[in-house]
Amino acid sequence: MFHNQRFFSRNLALSLLTCLMLSGILGSCSGPVDAGSIDLVNWKNDRYGCKGLRLQDLDEIKRIKNTFLTKNNQELIKTFGRPDRVELASKSQSFFIYFLEPSDNCDPKPEKEPLKVLFRLNAINKVSEVTVTYLNP
Repeated sequence: MFHNQRFFSRNLALSLLTCLMLSGILGSCSGPVDAGSIDLVNWKNDRYGCKGLRLQDLDEIKRIKNTFLTKNNQELIKTFGRPDRVELASKSQSFFIYFLEPSDNCDPKPEKEPLKVLFRLNAINKVSEVTVTYLNP
């Protein structure tokens, strides 16, 4: 009887541990975020803002930008596609940069710094700030 009880307890503990691990893994696998009326097909097809398609959604991105706070990096990528640029900052923070106007990766090269959306990600890859700006991080 004692042997069966120990066997049951060990299996229960392993099962709980497995469930917790899977829920942690699966919980971090999330889908795209609601992007309001932003045309995500145009957004993803306008790499580096070269076509000017993203600029059409400027008002909407300004309106909903705070809805992205606490979202993770994978949710951003699933929503907007790969960022045009990723910059590392101090304290294990990073920035996902999406250009709204043509960047220096476009022809012709812009004469001024382009308008962009900056998603600041903290050390655990959660969005802590969203800014629409001409400034670099």
